[in-house]
Amino acid sequence: MPSAAGPVAVASASAAAKAAATPAVGISPELYPSEDDLPYEEEILREPFKLKGWWRYLVARAAAPFSKRAVIYERALKALPGSYKLWHAYLRERLDHARPHPIDHPAYSSLNNTFERALATMHKMPRIWVLYLTSLLDQRLLTRSRRAFDRALRALPVTQHDRIWPLYLRLASLPACPVETSLRVFRRYLQFDPSHAEDFINFLITANRWQEAADRLASVLNDDGFRSVKGKTRHQLWLELCEILTKHADEVAGLKVDAILRGGIRKFTDEVGKLWTSLADYYVRRGLFEKARDVFEEGVSSVVTVKEFSVVFEAYTQFEQSMLAAKLEAAEEEGAEDEDEGGGRKNGMDKLSKKFLEEFWLNDEDDTDLRMARFERLLDRRPELLSSVLLRQNPHNVEEWHRRVKLFEKDPARQVATYVEAVKTVDPMKAVGKPHTLWVAFAKMYEKHSRLDSAEDIFKRATQVNYKAVDHLASIWCEWAEMELRHSNFDKAIELMRQATAEPSVEVKRRAAAEGNEPVQMKVHKSLKLWSFYVDLEESLGTLDSTRAVYERILDLRIATPQIILNYAYLLEEHRYFEDAFKVYERGVKIFKYPHVKAIWVTYLTKFVQRYKRSKLERARELFHEAVQQAPPDEKKPLYLQWAKLEEDYGLAKRAMNVYDEAVRAVPNSEKMAMYEIYIARAAELFGVPRTRQIYEQAIESGLPDRDVLTMCMKFAELERSLGEIDRSRAIYVHASNYADPNNSDFWKKWNDFEIQHGNEDTFREMLRIKRTVAASRSQTHFILPEYLMQRDQRLNLDEAVDTLKRAGVPEDEMAALERQLAPGPSTAPSAAQSTAPASANRMMSFVSAGVEAQAESSRQQAGNNEDIELPDESDDEEPDVQIAEKSVPAAVFGELGKRAAESQEESSGAQENEQLGALERIKRRRQ
Repeated sequence: MPSAAGPVAVASASAAAKAAATPAVGISPELYPSEDDLPYEEEILREPFKLKGWWRYLVARAAAPFSKRAVIYERALKALPGSYKLWHAYLRERLDHARPHPIDHPAYSSLNNTFERALATMHKMPRIWVLYLTSLLDQRLLTRSRRAFDRALRALPVTQHDRIWPLYLRLASLPACPVETSLRVFRRYLQFDPSHAEDFINFLITANRWQEAADRLASVLNDDGFRSVKGKTRHQLWLELCEILTKHADEVAGLKVDAILRGGIRKFTDEVGKLWTSLADYYVRRGLFEKARDVFEEGVSSVVTVKEFSVVFEAYTQFEQSMLAAKLEAAEEEGAEDEDEGGGRKNGMDKLSKKFLEEFWLNDEDDTDLRMARFERLLDRRPELLSSVLLRQNPHNVEEWHRRVKLFEKDPARQVATYVEAVKTVDPMKAVGKPHTLWVAFAKMYEKHSRLDSAEDIFKRATQVNYKAVDHLASIWCEWAEMELRHSNFDKAIELMRQATAEPSVEVKRRAAAEGNEPVQMKVHKSLKLWSFYVDLEESLGTLDSTRAVYERILDLRIATPQIILNYAYLLEEHRYFEDAFKVYERGVKIFKYPHVKAIWVTYLTKFVQRYKRSKLERARELFHEAVQQAPPDEKKPLYLQWAKLEEDYGLAKRAMNVYDEAVRAVPNSEKMAMYEIYIARAAELFGVPRTRQIYEQAIESGLPDRDVLTMCMKFAELERSLGEIDRSRAIYVHASNYADPNNSDFWKKWNDFEIQHGNEDTFREMLRIKRTVAASRSQTHFILPEYLMQRDQRLNLDEAVDTLKRAGVPEDEMAALERQLAPGPSTAPSAAQSTAPASANRMMSFVSAGVEAQAESSRQQAGNNEDIELPDESDDEEPDVQIAEKSVPAAVFGELGKRAAESQEESSGAQENEQLGALERIKRRRQ
């Protein structure tokens, strides 16, 4: 029965546990289970093949000594030898227990035995292998480690070898590991993962295995599918290979170093200089110095950038310098040995043979001078070599060809060769610069050496080149003609210009159009540069008819410029063909538009007026009218002034005024002010000052800017004041205040001075009121002031006016009259005024009763009005006896009319004198 068997089973398990807990003879008691371990012991006795019981036992005894836990692990692994969890935990604890001890401690031996026992069943577990291999590496057991690595690779599948190989490479990289062992390990690793060939190459370099390193690098570079895991480019790998081949040339065999490096030069153009120097360095290390020199020469002759040239040239100079220094040092050592040996030890035959060998130059070993000359020659060739580099970059660079020619100033033959190469190499369509200058400089060089026939041949060939621009070919023809002029071949120069400007035949044009490529020779006959040079030659060397024919041809081709028109007209004027010159001007003004036609119009009008003056006045007026009609607004002012001058000198003054009036309407706003000033000045001089009034009014109403309107008003007011029209002047000031800025002290100062001199207290007060009004209208903020503040402001302004009049020198009696007008009436008692002043000053706005308001009204009636001004007791019907002072009218008022009146007065009769005097009297009365 279960109920009866249960206690019996429990009792038997308890007895077995106690029996297991009884210590045996010779074993430490702490290794045996204690009373606290009985529950776990009973559980593992009941179920010894279940991991759960053993694991709970280990967790419960986590704080126990390692020796006791090791006993539990050993018992558990004996029952469960295939448990990965138990083995892994056991090995980790053993590792932690052994690490604090030295490597030769017995704990490591026990640890290695435990790993071996674990791998008997755990040989498929990579983590166990990693722990074991790492422990062996830390113990530096190289042979045992290598064998363990081999066993791990054989035991584990290939998919898990990536966990083992990093540790294996670590073993191969240890300094104590034999090189042969490391090489074999790396070779096996490359069979597993060929992409890590760089690691093997780096190891070979550190191990000084240059031959195999070069072979591996070459194989990597030949493999198009290779990708560097370290991010290196193929160019960097090439440089590494070149460095190995050059620096260790004696240790590397079987590779065609020259072919490899030249292949890199062709393939990698950004480090060509370094590859050339590497190739030369390879031959230097092999002892082939002449071959190295040839490589350097080839390098400086083939690089295309200044940077690469600098690298190769610097290495070349260092090579030559080191060779020269070595030769000098060897010569010094040889000389010292000869001195030590002494001359007595040599017999006569030796001396004779040595003398013979020294005299035979092929056996001369002392080539120090040759090396020195070669080094100096290399330094002298640097500008030439650098020029070649720049021309290899762009062979169509014209300026660089000119600079190259200058390098051979002392060698005409080299200059000729350079020019020939330049004109053959430079393509005019791709040229940077002006390709025709090469031909010109080439011809001038022959001219400099008095070879005119060769220079003409060069110019003739240059005219047949298809340039990119017509101006280039035209320059060739002009330079050719100038060369003929320098040697007094005038007819030849004119013939060249005639040939250059000849229009191609219809057949030639048709053939060029059919080919679809029209050369510049088809268009050079329209070159203005050629025609200008041609016409200059005709003016200097030809006749008038030939020169006129050239000018007419220019006009027919429609390539003339305003300067050509002016030159043609000047030529005709010099030969007194004035009407023909004016016809040329007419053609010019019809061909060109503004602004190009401006110079033609000005010259045409000036010459026409100087020529005919008043004889053809109507025609001149038509010309001026046409000129101002064609001119834009900003160009009309000088034409109108010139027209008005014509009317003043040879026409009618009235017409001149009409011209000025038309001008002020036609010119732009920016010039109207200046035009009005001229208009006013001329009107005052011709018709007198009163004639200017309507001009001033017109100017003010014409829409000028406010600043100009204000200036015009001030001038107008000054004019009226000078004529005695005070009221008109004051009205103008009032009108001008609409345009005045309150901060414009000039305007207000002039008005203030005007009122002081010609005004009174009322007009001065009105001026101040207008000034305040303008200031208030221009301000951004408006205030409504209380009444008592407004009254105080008026009193202050009045006091200011009185002070101003006093400073202006107004007599004391007039001052007293003004004060009496401003003072209160005589019926007002001082006491009442004093009593009402504080009341009015302290008055506040509030609700008051009717009785109080009536009382205040009666008090105000008794006090009177302080602001009333007493007027003098004079009748309006009575007029004061005013004495009007007579003043002479200025002569400027009448202008030329006054002069004419004075002249007629001397010749006229007495009746006419009386009539003029009467007119003058009427003018005076009107002015007064």
